[in-house]
Amino acid sequence: MQRRQFLRDRGLDDATVRKVWLSIALHTTPGVPEFLDPEIALVTAGVETDVLGIRFATTSSEDARNAVQPPPIPGPTSNARYCRRSPTANRHRPGSTFGNVNADVLAHFDPTFVRDDFVDIILKNGWPE
Repeated sequence: MQRRQFLRDRGLDDATVRKVWLSIALHTTPGVPEFLDPEIALVTAGVETDVLGIRFATTSSEDARNAVQPPPIPGPTSNARYCRRSPTANRHRPGSTFGNVNADVLAHFDPTFVRDDFVDIILKNGWPE
């Protein structure tokens, strides 16, 4: 089932479905979501805090204690699980990692991954000088 249809089947309107899609699509693209709808910015801010530790130093001890729970699955922390699983999720579509943090994950875990190079793309774009 298409993800959008899944949300529509649960009564979400098209505007909300769009926000959900943008939140998911852009949460690994720093510098963009903060200028979009508050819900989209909040998803990225949550990921940045939870996974990357951004804003952790300004989080009160009480809020941090309330937010931290044992991982639901025994084994590595959720961040370690993310880093280990993410290459599998992106290996079949490495081009989708251009310009976002997923390229770093693939480069770290997959020795065969070759990231797209922005400068090479520009220099080889076919336009005459």
